[in-house]
Amino acid sequence: MLFSLSLLDNVYDMKKCITFIYCCFGAIYVHAQQSDSLFVRNIFNELMTHSTSYDNLRYICKEIGPRLSGSANAQKAVETTVRMLKQAGADTVYLQPCMVPHWVRGEKEKGTLQLKSGKSVPLHLCALGNAIGTPAKGIDASVVEVKSFEALDQLGASKIKGKIVFFNIPMNPTHLETFDAYGESGIARWNGPSQAAKYGAIGAVVRSLASNPDDYPHTGSTGYNDSFPKIPAIAISTNDANYLSSQLQQGNVSSVWFKTSCSMLPDEPSFNVIGEIKGSIQPAEIITIGGHLDSWDLAEGAHDDGAGVVQSIEVLRTFKALRYQPKRTIRIVLFMNEENGGRGGDAYLAEAKTKKEKHVFAIESDAGGFTPRGFSNMMKPAAFEKLMSWKNIFQTYGIDDLHIKNSGSDIESLSEVGAELAGLRTDSQRYFDVHHAATDTFESVSKRELELGAFSMAAIAYLVSEYGL
Repeated sequence: MLFSLSLLDNVYDMKKCITFIYCCFGAIYVHAQQSDSLFVRNIFNELMTHSTSYDNLRYICKEIGPRLSGSANAQKAVETTVRMLKQAGADTVYLQPCMVPHWVRGEKEKGTLQLKSGKSVPLHLCALGNAIGTPAKGIDASVVEVKSFEALDQLGASKIKGKIVFFNIPMNPTHLETFDAYGESGIARWNGPSQAAKYGAIGAVVRSLASNPDDYPHTGSTGYNDSFPKIPAIAISTNDANYLSSQLQQGNVSSVWFKTSCSMLPDEPSFNVIGEIKGSIQPAEIITIGGHLDSWDLAEGAHDDGAGVVQSIEVLRTFKALRYQPKRTIRIVLFMNEENGGRGGDAYLAEAKTKKEKHVFAIESDAGGFTPRGFSNMMKPAAFEKLMSWKNIFQTYGIDDLHIKNSGSDIESLSEVGAELAGLRTDSQRYFDVHHAATDTFESVSKRELELGAFSMAAIAYLVSEYGL
């Protein structure tokens, strides 16, 4: 009986001990959460009151302008962002070499729609990136409209040979996330010209990848298949696409004529720009934060991706201003050649493999300087679970859209060296009004939205630096 009472006492004491331990660890966890929330608030206050991102973006857009890979302006962007990273307080700033494609647009493109009535209607058009130019006199031919690759295949060479194929594939408005619609319709721009050439087409016209009707053509890369002839390829505005389609349906179209002068030159040497804060406890573990330096040549590349560049620099500046010493190394990477080749991302991965670097996390901002909504992630379950444990911190600032989907084209291959990946997720409803078009200017960016995006990246970078993934 005495033995039984002693055993019960021991069990009771054990329960009290377990309860005590649980309460202690619970209190530590709550304290840590509160401490993190306070520091994230400090990040927010510092960034929203002293940010240099908007002024940096103004300089990049207005003093440099379009920054297509291989161009003189792309090199100016390299030199300028080296200076900006040094001014932000980076421990070290260096250049990572890469060879990049050098495509030039040449003279302003021209084109008209010839109606059977004799009327000539000017088209709002631009050459697709990496496309070849037309002969000196342009090309003039009848037009065949298709709304899918299946329709193209059904027509075949008998109805396509010697003609211009018009790919009229609108972005699907039923997708709430406009990037989903872009992914579906973008096949016409990337694969359309080669698929048309397979059946003997002499040119391709692609409906611009824009969510709304307007008169601005949107460029972007096309990819030629070496198994088929390379043919000239242009994009026309959504308004012109609608008009051309209606006239074709009514049987009013005689032909389309267009002339382009674009060409691909030999590859040029260029650089990724990198700035670092060395980690204090686990410096070998690298957190990559980035955007891409290059932009298309029709405008200033403000949203795509000047915003991502200056937001990344701002993360570093804010940490330095707060005298925060990260546990893991924070590496800002401004990638070259995202738009028409991806060579900067390739060079970064290759060096990471060569040096056997340990990459724990990477985040890219390449969805414009619009209001941040959360992070789109490519993470293993355990890492995603840890991300979700911080959701209450993010929710305070409206950053609550956290889901597994994708990250960014420059960083997605870093999964090969162990990195968990994320992309800054913004409100995308207006993004395709400016994407790859003449409307992508500094004036289209909201200072506050831009800074909120930079804060979002800084917040997640701080938490990963402190606790890993």
